[in-house]
Amino acid sequence: MNILLLADAFNSLTQRVYAELGDHGHTVAVERVPRRGDPTAIVDRHSPDLILAPMLTTVIPREVWSAYPCLVVRPGPVGDRGPSALDWAVHEGVRKWGVTVFQADAELDAGDVWASVPCAVPAVAKSDLYRNEIADAALTAVLLAVRRFTSGTYLPVRQGGIDGAEDVPVRARPYFRQELRRIDWESDPTETVLRKLRAADSRPGVLDTLLGRDWSLHGGHFEDRLTGTPGELLATRAGAVCRATADGAVWIPQLRRRGGPGEPAAVKLPATLALGDLLPRLPEAKVPLDVGGHRSTWTDIRYSEEGRAGFLWFSFPGGAMSTTQCRRLLAAYRYARSRPMSVLVLCGGRGFFSHGIHLNVIEAAADPAAESWANVNALDDLVQAVLTTTDRLVVAALGGNASAGGAMLALAADEVWCRTGVVLNPHYRLMGLYGSEYWTYSLPRRVGAEMTERLMEDAAPVSAAAGQRLGLVDRLVDAAPAEFGARVTDLAVDLASSPGVRPRIAAKDGVRERDEAQRPLAAHREEELARMRAVFYDRGAPYHARRRAFVRKEPLVEAGAEESVTAGR
Repeated sequence: MNILLLADAFNSLTQRVYAELGDHGHTVAVERVPRRGDPTAIVDRHSPDLILAPMLTTVIPREVWSAYPCLVVRPGPVGDRGPSALDWAVHEGVRKWGVTVFQADAELDAGDVWASVPCAVPAVAKSDLYRNEIADAALTAVLLAVRRFTSGTYLPVRQGGIDGAEDVPVRARPYFRQELRRIDWESDPTETVLRKLRAADSRPGVLDTLLGRDWSLHGGHFEDRLTGTPGELLATRAGAVCRATADGAVWIPQLRRRGGPGEPAAVKLPATLALGDLLPRLPEAKVPLDVGGHRSTWTDIRYSEEGRAGFLWFSFPGGAMSTTQCRRLLAAYRYARSRPMSVLVLCGGRGFFSHGIHLNVIEAAADPAAESWANVNALDDLVQAVLTTTDRLVVAALGGNASAGGAMLALAADEVWCRTGVVLNPHYRLMGLYGSEYWTYSLPRRVGAEMTERLMEDAAPVSAAAGQRLGLVDRLVDAAPAEFGARVTDLAVDLASSPGVRPRIAAKDGVRERDEAQRPLAAHREEELARMRAVFYDRGAPYHARRRAFVRKEPLVEAGAEESVTAGR
């Protein structure tokens, strides 16, 4: 069946729907609908059998839904209506939520239901929930709805009688405005502050005043020891700031300056970098890598051990890794290598494994070209350390998505384990880059030269299951997001104690020497970086315009720019 996806952006959910529908044999295209744009001409160009809207905030016009079957994916249960479904769910601390696929109709969110799937709501940020529990439920609902549509016999259910339940109540709620997000630092307890921050972590952030300036606060994490005058900044850690609440404190990893009318959109940055010279002298509240479970505090890098397996846990906001973050992770990796373990597992966060270089930090730098160059070299250093580890097995455990240099970091490991909901984007072209991180070595050794060229040229998302078929993924871990870490721990402990692990480690030196004789890693790096440097220092290169548009959420004005928002297979 020919399916057209309409979306505001080719975001994580849209990519996953695109990839998994393709895995099920459908012909899928995706088109981005510009704000205030009319999708009628776009749709007519494709003449699809079915239109799906996995992430669309604009209304599908009557001319489209009356001519084509249109199914809308909504991150809310049946009966919930309004533009801020997840914001309300996180703000109210609900324990159960759901995803509904309904037919587009004249009344917003009120069309007949093709599928509805429930999901749990853990105490996590909105974007984390969206990329995990919501995305899992959404894919289950989408695949069910498509099967029902394809059958030609299923009749969608009018809202009010789903699965035999009569009179499902309709709850229409308004847009979740900043007045509802406002933090009263003098009186709001920590749990209230965290709910407000988590309900706005990625977008739109919580509007607040700090050090005499207006900011959007992004992300929030509990602090178990530091306290102070409510609203006061207490400490820094790994680029985040700790701020006192009425009864404790929270860590805020990112800030975005609120500009005035006519000013260009500001960039979301690590909090200390965003504050710059405004930041008072504060202590750096360091914690050891092996901080352990006795602390309930935030840190973006941890190390733990179980049996003969070591685990390097890292979770960077948005999955991006700045020069500083790459260097800190490399230092942690070297520490982990000093431990007498047989298996070392690189474990990314729930939402992301890694997306490579930090485009926001690069965009905000005084010299973006120089920062791009420093960042890619720092990431190369990290990947090189993984590739040249021959005294143990290295596993990359992906509970969240990976792309570009982050995907190559994973592929540098001996084994790649993916949660079944993960999406991989092992390419660079859409950002106008040739790519680095030793991809010219790691990709061909896994999938061959022909498939490497296809992956790089198609620049399309790959599901975890398709990744396993291609050779990008060694093990699929069918686990709920909250269970993935425990499953990986058990699997790694079993691997480390298995009789075959010693011979595999012993063979690594010989394999590395053979590959080095064929073509040294330094040669791969030199060629890749020469092409990257040429792009970084060419002010007219598409990379700069594409980076700016991506970071600042601006329209991309560039010949051929449609390739960054349109895909088909």
